[in-house]
This record gives sequence, structure tokens and C-alpha cells, in this order.
Amino acid sequence: MTDDITLKRAAGQVRAARESAAGLHVETFFDAATFTACHVAQDPATRRAAIIDGVLDYDADSGRMATRSADAVVAYVEREKLLVDWLLETHAHADHLSAAPHLQQKLGGKVAIGREIVSVQQVFGDIFNFGSDFACDGSQFDALFGDGDGFAVGDVPATVLHVPGHAPADVAFVIGDAAFVGDTLFMPDYGTARADFPGGDARQLYRSIRRLLSLPEETRLFRCHDYLGPGRESYAWETTVGAQKAQNVHMHDGIGEEEFVAMRARRDAVLALPHLIIPSVQVNVRGGRLPAPESNGRRYLKVPLDAL
Repeated sequence: MTDDITLKRAAGQVRAARESAAGLHVETFFDAATFTACHVAQDPATRRAAIIDGVLDYDADSGRMATRSADAVVAYVEREKLLVDWLLETHAHADHLSAAPHLQQKLGGKVAIGREIVSVQQVFGDIFNFGSDFACDGSQFDALFGDGDGFAVGDVPATVLHVPGHAPADVAFVIGDAAFVGDTLFMPDYGTARADFPGGDARQLYRSIRRLLSLPEETRLFRCHDYLGPGRESYAWETTVGAQKAQNVHMHDGIGEEEFVAMRARRDAVLALPHLIIPSVQVNVRGGRLPAPESNGRRYLKVPLDAL
């Protein structure tokens, strides 16, 4: 983690956005099959937009793909006459296939992810034996973001925070007064991300979350997934820093690092792997692109035995 000059800049950005009359509008599309929330973050003044964590439909039993979820996003963008500048990935997802290439084909925009994707590519390139033709340099993406990098959605400034722990390349995108935090945090009644994937680290995750919770309490937090907390009947994906600090069942104020690490070790030891981890990782480290067709014209995904 770099020093907190980056965090201070992000916090100042949030405060300035809250004081401004025109804020960021967020429209969310929830894919119940993968429990994934895809967000369209838009500047109402300029009609420029970013799409965060788009979903490609994939049926694991048949190997068939579809674009229903992504096309709902496309229809909204076209109806609202938005101009898409960015297709942002908070990390290389292990539970759904990215729709970034499909969205880019339909709407344009640059596909971007955290710079540490190169280490994730190296790990999974080895597990899936991608071979020497697979470049582990992030070149499958249009832009690689490091901690503290800035960009904009229209006139709304954005800052990138590197928040590893769930996976090495995880980033949060602070856009105006909203932070898109990927899998680091869930809704307060559900807790926090697992840290047992290759390259995951519960101590890093704790420190990354504490960093996010150092943003102003009014910062809106949008997450990538919801699985329904105990007793809750409707899916949700938006909360605030203040609500997380007060109510998160794993990371509310007063929870120390050792307590958190011990809790994550206990929970992660009994969690099943995500249903779509094998196809998802192979596609997502390629920037959402499918493997090249083989000699018969068909594309194939591998199933490594005893590797995960």
C-alpha cells in the first residue's frame, strides 16, 4: 500500500462531490444467477459513463453462453443516450464471466483493471497451462491502474485504490462520492470477502478494508455481489462507510486484525469453491475474451484436476 496521500485525495474528492449540486448517478443491474451487481456510473451533466463489472451469461451444464444480462445494460445506455468511456473490472472475478468485450463491441470504452492483474495471470496461467503464447503482462486490457491513479467519468473525478486481500489485483474505484469496492466488502449483514484464493491474504484484506473505511462516512459504497444476509428478503448493493463501520458483522469498529484473520481462516476453511470459478478465471484473466478456436472451429475451456 502506498502512503495515504492517495486516500486523502480520494476523501477530498468525496467531500467535494457531496458539496456539489450535481452528483454521480448510479444505475445497477443485478444478475440473480451469479448474485452479481453491475453498475452504470454516469455524470448527468455530460452523459459520460463507466460500466463496472459486467456479466456474461454462462450455463455450466451445457457450456452455452448468452448476453441477456449485458444486453439489458446496453439497452439502458442506449435509451439514456450515454457515452461509455470506461469498462471497469474491480478484479479478475472467480464467480462470473466478464461481459467487457461484448459491452465494448456494442458501446465502446476502454477495458481497465488493476495493474497487479499480471501476477494473477502468472498464477492461473500456470494452473491452466496456457502456454508461452499467453502474455502475462496485462496487454489483454486497454488500461492498467495502479494505486493513486486518476481518471474521470465526464466531469466527475475518479481515484483508484489498490485493495488486495481477496485477490492481488483488487481495486476500488472512487468516482465522485461513490466507491465501487468489488468483493472486499458485502452488505453489513453479510460481512466480507473470502481470502483463500491463490494470492489471497486475510491480513491484506483487513488492511484494505480499514483503508476503505477511512473514507468519509457519507461515502456511498457499491459492491459487486449480494447473497442476502440473515432474515433479509431483497437483494441490496449500496451502503455507506458509516453503516459499514457501525454494522458490518465482520469488520465493524473495534474488530482488530488478529480477530479478523482468525475469523476468516475459520470461515474460509469450510467454504465451497464458486460454481463458475474454472470457466470464469480462464476468461477473465484474458480481459473477458474467450480462448481462440481450435482446428475444428470450437472454443474450449480446460478443467484442471486436483489444482484448486
